[in-house]
Amino acid sequence: MFVPCEGRAPADFKGCTLLMPAVSVGNVGQLAVDLVISTLGMSKVGYFYTDCLVPMIGNNPYATTEDNATELCINAEVYAAPSKELVVIQLRSPFIKNKYRPFCQTILAWVKSCEFAKIVLLSSSHAYQRNDQQLHGTSLRYLLSPTVEKMIGDIMERLSGKELEQVAAFPGVNDDDKVFYVPGGGITKLLFTESCSEGIPMVVLLKFCSEGDNIPDALALVDYLNEWLHLTTLQNESSTLKSSRWKIPSSWKLLFGSGLPPALF
Repeated sequence: MFVPCEGRAPADFKGCTLLMPAVSVGNVGQLAVDLVISTLGMSKVGYFYTDCLVPMIGNNPYATTEDNATELCINAEVYAAPSKELVVIQLRSPFIKNKYRPFCQTILAWVKSCEFAKIVLLSSSHAYQRNDQQLHGTSLRYLLSPTVEKMIGDIMERLSGKELEQVAAFPGVNDDDKVFYVPGGGITKLLFTESCSEGIPMVVLLKFCSEGDNIPDALALVDYLNEWLHLTTLQNESSTLKSSRWKIPSSWKLLFGSGLPPALF
């Protein structure tokens, strides 16, 4: 259930794009969403009240001054950039066991009630579980629900990613029965199949990766998103370093902890 920030009027999200991450391998989708929120300076418009995520609370991850550094954040918050017709849900904690399906159903019900134009899900999948086809070329993939494929299928084919290959449901037994397989992708497959069955326009952008320093993976994924939605441009258009377009959130300074205490030495 969406709860607006105190003092804010109920938001009108009709016709907007909903961007959200899957809690997946390397947290790549969440890191990419961090970059979008930070770069666009998106304002928090509310939070998503749910019992499907592990409860958590922390300091403002996008703090820019001492004054707003003491603001608090929770496990599922909603941000908006009206000029871009973009709404973002950032998820900051893992799912509680057996709560994937109730969360997906709640999200899709909200999407319908708010009349969002489409959902864009940023996700990732285990690189070591790729099949032979997926080992060639780019590590970026996309999935389109039938209701959106007619509109942007040709556009996605021209971008740097490839459509996610299907794999045999029963390898060695029946190779003709194909399914989508997203190991390490969290809610990705379930949310996509539910969106397809309910006729909701949905786009999945994902990257094959491994656990570790996943900042480069997040930058690659958000650059892929930007190829399509054109959320931001380079300050210096002659620059070949795409990552220079993104503003790193202040919270990333502690992404790998606070460092070794000098007293150890």
